Amino acid sequence: MNERCSVPLQPEAKISSSQTVLITGGAGFIGCAISDELVRLFDRVIAIDNLHPQIHETEQRPVALNAAVELRVADVTDPQAWDTLLTGIAPDVIIHLAAETGTGQSLEESSRHGDVNVGGTTQMLDALKRAKEQRGQPLPTRIVLSSSRAVYGEGAWKNKKDSSIFYPRQRTHSSLQQGEWDFPNAEPTPMSAPIVFPAPVSVYGATKLAQENILTAWCNSLGVEAMILRLQNVYGPGQSLINPYTGIMSLFCRIAMGNRSIPLYEDGEVRRDFVFIDDVASALIAAATVTTNSPIPLDIGSGEFQTIRSAAELIAQHYAAPPPHVTGKFREGDVRHAWTNVNNAQTVLGWQPQYTLAQGINMLATWIDEQPHVMPA
Repeated sequence: MNERCSVPLQPEAKISSSQTVLITGGAGFIGCAISDELVRLFDRVIAIDNLHPQIHETEQRPVALNAAVELRVADVTDPQAWDTLLTGIAPDVIIHLAAETGTGQSLEESSRHGDVNVGGTTQMLDALKRAKEQRGQPLPTRIVLSSSRAVYGEGAWKNKKDSSIFYPRQRTHSSLQQGEWDFPNAEPTPMSAPIVFPAPVSVYGATKLAQENILTAWCNSLGVEAMILRLQNVYGPGQSLINPYTGIMSLFCRIAMGNRSIPLYEDGEVRRDFVFIDDVASALIAAATVTTNSPIPLDIGSGEFQTIRSAAELIAQHYAAPPPHVTGKFREGDVRHAWTNVNNAQTVLGWQPQYTLAQGINMLATWIDEQPHVMPA
């Protein structure tokens, strides 16, 4: 694991050194971040990734991916690729990271998001079933899914008058044009799987919820453990610096490093839960290895919210850039506020976030400054 992360796993690990783990999307941001620890814990680590040019500048193996990881360059939507991969390989644990993740992009490329997030998941499950039926290979004991806070949509809000909970409608294009950012006479509440019903308001969020439902139904039917982690806004060293649809923190850094004012959408008071990559990595490792299992999804975040403004101000201070400014612009499909408590994840995984936003921003900005050929945005 990354040297920055030294949080011990609290629950007893269930794996033995003879087991194999498969990571889909394993050459991406999160896959690379967990690769060192997986190599230490498992006898064999295999990653499948198509090295998509939106994420990877070249088709070369990422330097951050542990050298002991067996990388298979293939697409999770290709059934033949799955049959080839699973010939002679029976993974004990699968960490399913492969996904299209752009909220705004999903409105323009809905088919692509559906094909990869939903189709890629069903192709994986079908291939596992074929390997069992045709060659007698055992199914995995556990599949860990990297899901998203996007499944909640706007989440649950509390009426200021009587404290009743309600689920607001999706913010429309016309309401956003008029600057109607919040829902009147109401306060947002944290997103939490045990109490907040999922109601996605983006194509991306809908595909992630479909992933959850498909995986849960399949695993329950076939006796495979399903562990679902709903991640908040993940950031940190190693994230793609060329993907225009994800990574607001890295984008802010690149704007500020050019001594420019960071533009803030809506009124700058959008709440987000920025969770550092090492905290996400330790949660995924725990989900893949602990003896306990959770029948409900686990929320992974920092445990508190920050406004977009406060995050941008920290980045501007780091670079001695001009203060951020509000633009009033907005992005279709974005929710107003999103953050979570992490109580269930702490109980089930024996995990807790370790990094403050200030610490994380400092490490992210330092890493970006060290990257060759990175230009201000």
